[in-house]
This record gives sequence, C-alpha cells and structure tokens, in this order.
Amino acid sequence: MDKKLPLEERFKAQQKLSKLPRNSAKTRVMNRCEITGRPHGVYRKLKISRIALRQLGLQGKIPGLVKSSW
Repeated sequence: MDKKLPLEERFKAQQKLSKLPRNSAKTRVMNRCEITGRPHGVYRKLKISRIALRQLGLQGKIPGLVKSSW
C-alpha cells in the first residue's frame, strides 16, 4: 500500500500476502461452541452456546448456576 516503496518490494509483499491461507485472517475467525460447534448464541467468556449452558446448568455441572422458573 505504501507508494513510496519501489515497485519490486511492493510486488514481493503482495506475493507474500497471497501465499497466506484464506482463513488465517483474524476477522474470519468465528466464535463457536466448544461442545456443540454452534456458531450463534455463544458466550465468549465460557466458549459455549446458550443451549449447552442451559443443559449443563440443569445437570448441575456448572457451579453457581441455577435455572430459574416462574
């Protein structure tokens, strides 16, 4: 992107970038549930989906989590 660099250096940099795998970009990384692999409704801190969190909470496997019902 730097227009001040010589054409050869820019070309080498472009070739280096094109050799990188497509999914190596940080913006393409998706948060997925560690248990189910679900891509939506994932708690970042726990790395599990809301559905898996509910199931583990009902089984009593997550300390301090209580499912409320009214």
